[in-house]
Amino acid sequence: MDAHDPVSLTQALIRCPSVTPKEAGALTLLENVLEPYGFEVHRMRFSDVDTPDVENLYARFGTQGPNLCFAGHTDVVPPGKESDWTYPPFGAEIHDGYLYGRGAVDMKGDVACFVAAAIRTIEKKGGLRGSISLLITGDEEGPSVNGTVKVLEWMKDREERIDACIVGEPSNPEQLGDMIKIGRRGSLTGKIVVHGKQGHVAYPQKADNPVPKLARILDRLANTPLDDGSKDFQPSNLEATIISVPNSAANVIPEEAHATFNVRYNDHWSRKTMEAFLKERCAAEAEAANAKITVSFHGTGDVFLTKPGPLVQCMIEAVKDVTGRVPELSTNGGTSDARFIQEYCPVVEFGLVNKTIHQIDEHVEVRDLHRLTEIYERMIEAYFA
Repeated sequence: MDAHDPVSLTQALIRCPSVTPKEAGALTLLENVLEPYGFEVHRMRFSDVDTPDVENLYARFGTQGPNLCFAGHTDVVPPGKESDWTYPPFGAEIHDGYLYGRGAVDMKGDVACFVAAAIRTIEKKGGLRGSISLLITGDEEGPSVNGTVKVLEWMKDREERIDACIVGEPSNPEQLGDMIKIGRRGSLTGKIVVHGKQGHVAYPQKADNPVPKLARILDRLANTPLDDGSKDFQPSNLEATIISVPNSAANVIPEEAHATFNVRYNDHWSRKTMEAFLKERCAAEAEAANAKITVSFHGTGDVFLTKPGPLVQCMIEAVKDVTGRVPELSTNGGTSDARFIQEYCPVVEFGLVNKTIHQIDEHVEVRDLHRLTEIYERMIEAYFA
């Protein structure tokens, strides 16, 4: 394996079957690649209640500021039925100019490109007017409890500062150079329990069925417009995601009915204001349905926006130099670990084309691995210039 070559490095990472939360040798591989080039590498394992232990890595070249950090993950989602793949999901085979494998795009290819770009830059320059670091977790595709957020806390305790960050999420919808993500909507998960009274279905007057009440509450919540969007963000939306009833008998009215919903909210809201609004709405709908409810919330990241500045401009110019395209600055899509990093420094997301992520036969164009490495190289040079 050649550490300067993003293709061979991507193949080596894919061949580590690191389905969340397994490390499966992926972080060890990166450690062995980075240390010979002068990176100080730290490995850390974090634990928490009701979540699996997770391995993480932080590596830094240089001791002075500014510190440009690349954040990514080596964990991947399960491959599904391996027999459905045209080529083995952890085989990292190349056919007709495409590299196939779970994580090829999301996001072992992106990690490999930045590692290759960093090593090339270090060897070319012999040093930097600052530091390059990598924050790599094995928890991004999972609960995101024992990964990036705890590495950042560990860094803060050590007074380890990062001044700007590139998250290597696959940001481009159709072709490399399409899009840079400069923000994300916030994410808030709510859980509703409607409390009723258990009874026999033949005697409904002696029971209190929570199921239709829950259905009414969810329908009203999901069909209440939250806003019309903003200058930088699409409209907020609430989606019901899980409905369950702890009941296995068809002739029994259950005592409780449970539902989970998720809200993606824009900069008209904060987590505090959205949570307050939803509590009020849930209470009003429960009263209208004559229902007794319990509501709880769990936030997985607040809304953020990285304003145009040196980091964004360096990324735009690097993309334009290599691809000839002027990328769109976007805040659409899901969420990423950038939601944690934005509390510490400016952050943007730029990576490969995301058309096949989490799919059977996930693949990346080999040419794009080389071009993304060039983009990261130019980005690093421009940032330290």
